[in-house]
Amino acid sequence: MIKFFEYNWQVRDEWFDWCKQLTIEDLLKNRKGGVGNILYTLFHIIDVEYSWIRGIQGKEDVVFHFADYNTLEKVKSLSDNLHVELVEFLKTNLDDLQEKSVSVPWDEAKYTVNDILHHIISHEIHHIGQLSVWSREMELQPVSSNFVGKELKSVQFY
Repeated sequence: MIKFFEYNWQVRDEWFDWCKQLTIEDLLKNRKGGVGNILYTLFHIIDVEYSWIRGIQGKEDVVFHFADYNTLEKVKSLSDNLHVELVEFLKTNLDDLQEKSVSVPWDEAKYTVNDILHHIISHEIHHIGQLSVWSREMELQPVSSNFVGKELKSVQFY
């Protein structure tokens, strides 16, 4: 599962680089589908990932407000800063936690850690697909979403 987190983080960074060619107006332009615009989509991916990991850890949710992260540089910085904490958690022995039942304040249901980790991964992949559609609508080449053939920058977990 760690490989998919590495994949998502690398592709996310590639999208941040891709976004540098756009104006702030392009980044904030309301688009069909997804969560509305390119910059908010990246922010949303980061926010959801962090909230669920904190839920797994039994920590209080930290609410981030998009108004505080309304530039590409601020969203990228948020991603980089939270990444450090997420890597530290993922270094733990997740095998021991896989079947642990977790409840979070924004949902009445309980989920296993295994299900939450899979949700985090698929959630980001889903939104990366939306970014790809929007890039093609703008007649720009999207970031490659290929897993095979991608040389992942390995995060030192062990």
